[in-house]
Amino acid sequence: MTGTSPLPPLSATPRTEHRRLRGNGRTDRAELDAVLRAGFVCHLGVLVDGVPVVLPTVYGATADTLYFHGSVASRSLRDSPGAQVCVTVTHVDGLVLARSVFEHGVNYRSAMVYGVPRAVTDPAEKLAGLRVLTEQAAPGQWDYARPPSRKELAATVLLALPLDEASVKIATGFPEDGAGPDGELPVWAGVLPIRTTLGAPVPDPALRPGVPLPAHLAARPEDRPADPEE
Repeated sequence: MTGTSPLPPLSATPRTEHRRLRGNGRTDRAELDAVLRAGFVCHLGVLVDGVPVVLPTVYGATADTLYFHGSVASRSLRDSPGAQVCVTVTHVDGLVLARSVFEHGVNYRSAMVYGVPRAVTDPAEKLAGLRVLTEQAAPGQWDYARPPSRKELAATVLLALPLDEASVKIATGFPEDGAGPDGELPVWAGVLPIRTTLGAPVPDPALRPGVPLPAHLAARPEDRPADPEE
């Protein structure tokens, strides 16, 4: 995600103010960008007929917009334009194993984005948004594969959510019970790192003979980094 000018820090609103675990809260806009860059699956929370629904879906982010989509048959996506929603993205980086069960925890990076999404109806923006979404999940795939047909575009709801109201929390580090009485216990304590790893490409059994693996997949990184700029 790039922008032409520096973006202001995340602003605290009644919904994004850090009330619990304030030390994990972040207000730097770059932290939000990094969390969104590091993934491609979000969870959309929306009310449908007064009942909360949380739907996992693929997303892509630009400097100021979060795009996510689904089939027109999905009521939660079809009904969300005009209604307040909450979109969350979470990356689990490690299990924090302490000397006591009470002090166990998780190292993570998370973002919550609030707002009213709009349905993208302009054909040019719809294609651009779907490109952002596709490239975030599989860089290079949009230009390699066949583009969407008119029928496929008509069957797809693309929603755009501004990144104006967001909350970011990040937890890192080791157990905090080493300096207390439990520090004397003969119990191993530390962190078990968790990483998202891309495996070797597996060809479709129906793949025609002689179709090579494209360069953008052959040169893929083996691990999805916490921050592509690191």
